[in-house]
Amino acid sequence: MKVARLAVLASDLTGAALRDALADLYSGWLAELLGDPGPGVALVAVGGLGRREVAPGSDLDLLLLHAGRRDVAAVAQALWYPIWDSGVGLDHSVRTVEQALEVAADDLKAALGLLDVRHLAGDAELSAELLSRTRAAWRAGAPRRLPELREAVLERARVEGEVAFLLQPDLKSSRGGLRDVHALQALAAAQVVDPPSEPVRHAAEVLLDVRGELHRRTAVAGRRPADRLLLQEQDAVAAALGYACADTLMAAVSGAGRTIAYAGDTTWRRIRPSSPRRRLLGRRAAPEPVRRPLADDVVEQDGEVVLARDADPSADPVLVLRVGAAAARAGLPIAPHTLVRLEACPDLPVPWPAPALEALVGLLAAGPPAVQVLESLDQAGLLVRLLPEWESVRSKPQRNSYHRFTVDRHLVEAAAAAAGLTRRVARPDLLLLGALLHDIGKGLPGDHTDVGMVVVAELAPRLGLPPADVAVLVAMVEHHLLLPDVATRRDLEDPATARAVADAVGSGEVLELLHALTEADSAATGPAAWSTWKAGLIADLVRRTQALLEGAPAPGPAPLAAWQQELVDAGDFALAADQDEVTVVGPDRLGLMSVVAGVLALHRLDVRSASVFSRAPTAVAVCRVAPRFGALPDWSVVRADVRRALDGELALEEQLAAREAAYAPSALLPAAAPTVRLVDDASEVATVVEVRATDGLGVLHRITRALASCELDVRTAHISTLGADVVDAFYVVGPDGGKLTDPDLRASVSHAVLAALA
Repeated sequence: MKVARLAVLASDLTGAALRDALADLYSGWLAELLGDPGPGVALVAVGGLGRREVAPGSDLDLLLLHAGRRDVAAVAQALWYPIWDSGVGLDHSVRTVEQALEVAADDLKAALGLLDVRHLAGDAELSAELLSRTRAAWRAGAPRRLPELREAVLERARVEGEVAFLLQPDLKSSRGGLRDVHALQALAAAQVVDPPSEPVRHAAEVLLDVRGELHRRTAVAGRRPADRLLLQEQDAVAAALGYACADTLMAAVSGAGRTIAYAGDTTWRRIRPSSPRRRLLGRRAAPEPVRRPLADDVVEQDGEVVLARDADPSADPVLVLRVGAAAARAGLPIAPHTLVRLEACPDLPVPWPAPALEALVGLLAAGPPAVQVLESLDQAGLLVRLLPEWESVRSKPQRNSYHRFTVDRHLVEAAAAAAGLTRRVARPDLLLLGALLHDIGKGLPGDHTDVGMVVVAELAPRLGLPPADVAVLVAMVEHHLLLPDVATRRDLEDPATARAVADAVGSGEVLELLHALTEADSAATGPAAWSTWKAGLIADLVRRTQALLEGAPAPGPAPLAAWQQELVDAGDFALAADQDEVTVVGPDRLGLMSVVAGVLALHRLDVRSASVFSRAPTAVAVCRVAPRFGALPDWSVVRADVRRALDGELALEEQLAAREAAYAPSALLPAAAPTVRLVDDASEVATVVEVRATDGLGVLHRITRALASCELDVRTAHISTLGADVVDAFYVVGPDGGKLTDPDLRASVSHAVLAALA
């Protein structure tokens, strides 16, 4: 068996051919092991082998059935031991039909497994009896079991996330994964819905193919097979299955997950317990459904959005958007048969009529309910008909941990977040459209901002927008990263910072829209993309830029909190914390930031963001930290260690090196090389040293120590963590107190920082 299995794994079979080969191999081998046990004993496969969906690393889920045979224990031993000796995983049980049904009555997982029973060897009538009685019991118990199944589906989605949007999805257990297909098959077995449709079956095949190749790679490498498609496996799996690259593979996985998840949503919606009134009516005709008008030719019926009886989709090109807007405003799903009817709508004329644009804006303005409405239109192929540019971003992965969604879902989520900010801007329609389109260039080759500007310049007039509004939308795409980039990497008190932003945006209207777009974009990116610290920096930058645009005097420095100001006024060393925000105050000296960063790292604290600035003759460092393990430390101990390090009484370098070695992760993926860039035009008085590197314990300490070794004075520092990377900017002056003009010194700075990060 081992040799035959290895031969299959070493073959060039993939997809369904690989599954069939393994299923045939296992089935034949198991039948041979059982032999002819006589009447009253049968071997059946459940789970993956029962469905002939076995993967290279799957356990064999087997049930030895018997009809009260006294020698069944001996039969079982003769069967199980060779399987164990082969090294194949085994999940086994020995039961009568009655015992199997009793277990299934109390165990949902067992009940679902028995729905996939497949006879392997022995008494075929006994196997048929089990399958027949299992399915009958499942149908009879549907009113009790289906809510239990629904709860299991929801809980799994809550814990495992979604196949469609995770960077490393669990192909089996995440929402839209194979277990959701099994749930749909169980609903069909209960005869409450039809079997899964062809698109769902095709989506399941995609996931099964990928899972099979993933199992093969891990099995051949001697690792425990897993169902989570890790980043380091994606390139090889893509190549083996004939995908152009990992991005193409993940787009296919995402599309499959979306198809399965959408089918699950629509199917579960149709399963409702019958009402007391319907039971009382018995066989009498049900009453006419209540239909509530929502918009022209759009009504609600039984909790879904449907078309009015006399609606004529073939004569109304705006109807798709009108249905979508009505559904989003009402917070209701569009009925599947309505989506089919909407396919008859003609294409919108170019430019769009005003009602079409109003309906699109109205749909986006509904906020979070618009997400599922747009997903329904997308699944039905209607969204791409309205916006052909959408095809290039559909299910496109974003392969970094900073983003939690595919590009298309990120845009929809950004628009939903923007709907909650429309009261802050004079042009809510442009905010919503800008949020929906700001990353539209990510689906095409080239810099996504440059490409997106071209796409929006062509798309916006087609929507019916006048030239002035088109120009604003293009500016929003061009500068959608401007505020967060500048706010987190530049000194806001340097007049050159606000002046550069004002020159870029050109008007208060664009600045106002970009401010709201930045918050919506961050909210749709992931939890690491927004914080009160970042919000405060951006608000301060906007305040300063707006003053310049209005010709007002430049605002003064943003005030410190009262407790922080008290520390500064005291004029001596101090460290205080407000939850995860640490403020360190001390005499301005070379290397202060390096010491602070090193001590924080020594206490297993990751610096997520920081600002360092001078209130002569005092230096102030404000850091937002997160414990790498456990809770926040005892700040009195941290304070004492910073004091000891400043006084040279703490062997900081040795202790930090030991701590870094102890907690160094085993690298699964090669990290991108760090980069250092020196920027001179961002400030009138200092050179900005920008550093990008993989985050890790002690990284900030090593960078600032390298700067201090070059005798650079860090006037201000701006540290931010973006997913697995840090993007840090240090305003420095040389030993002469000016910008870094000496080429040798500039080269030394770059070399020192890169060497420190090597």
